[in-house]
Amino acid sequence: MQLTKTNMKTRRDFLKLAGTGVLAAGINPLFGKDSAIADKKKTKGEAQMTDLFGVGMAGFTFARFNVEKTIEMMNRIGVKNLSLKEFHMPLNSTREKIDEVMGIFRAAGINVYTLGVIYMRTPESVNQAFSYAQMAGVKMIVGAPNYELLPQVEQKVKDTGITVAIHNHGPDNPLYPNATDIWDHVKDLDKRIGICIDIGHTTRDGEDPSVDIEKYSERIYDVHIKDVDKPTKEGRTVEMGRGIINIPKVVETLRQIKYAGMCSLEYEKDMNDPLAGIAESIGYFKGVMACRDN
Repeated sequence: MQLTKTNMKTRRDFLKLAGTGVLAAGINPLFGKDSAIADKKKTKGEAQMTDLFGVGMAGFTFARFNVEKTIEMMNRIGVKNLSLKEFHMPLNSTREKIDEVMGIFRAAGINVYTLGVIYMRTPESVNQAFSYAQMAGVKMIVGAPNYELLPQVEQKVKDTGITVAIHNHGPDNPLYPNATDIWDHVKDLDKRIGICIDIGHTTRDGEDPSVDIEKYSERIYDVHIKDVDKPTKEGRTVEMGRGIINIPKVVETLRQIKYAGMCSLEYEKDMNDPLAGIAESIGYFKGVMACRDN
């Protein structure tokens, strides 16, 4: 894999957009929903061009920050959707604690749309994960249940109506290294058990995330976005647009399959001081989204 001309072109186009005075006018595609497109008079077909998917943050990004600092950073980058990790709300939390934490996020305008990644290694942990999600009032868990626990997970999905999106973890982890492995294990299960595809880990596993997104489109329920510097196990997270993943192709593929979930940035570089990298990555991704000809 390599940085493509399309990827480079889109980055240049976005930087041109930033340089035309759009940012100076207070319409900031880096940090909010607005873009130059939003200021133009709507055309007849423009409503059909609106992306069905949203932009969020994967909670692991904020592993070294408390709830208040997490909210502060999300507000600064203008992203309002969060996949909440258990270090901000422990899995063994009481209902009162869950109500408290979820209330803090709601009051700050943050939509906790899912919980995870939640590992499920025992039957008890499966029960705990679903009880936790029910108390939080979310409709999806991003999880990684042990293979032998999938029948129990399927039954809990049927009992609760909660969707499970299984996260691939690349060549570092033999449990669900890629989307194909997830598909092979869930294809005959309840359709509410699907895939949270991490495009960085997919690339590090030597696969093209756009190909896997299209191939397994009927079961793609969540997307973790990032960029990496190598298509191998040694690949590491870099700011989006600086790595080797063809982000414009990913965006276009999501449009083609009519994906209607979240694309949540999981930023694993500079985790003690990630704000600049998060802002650049979210800005780049939103810039790609604004370029309809990518």
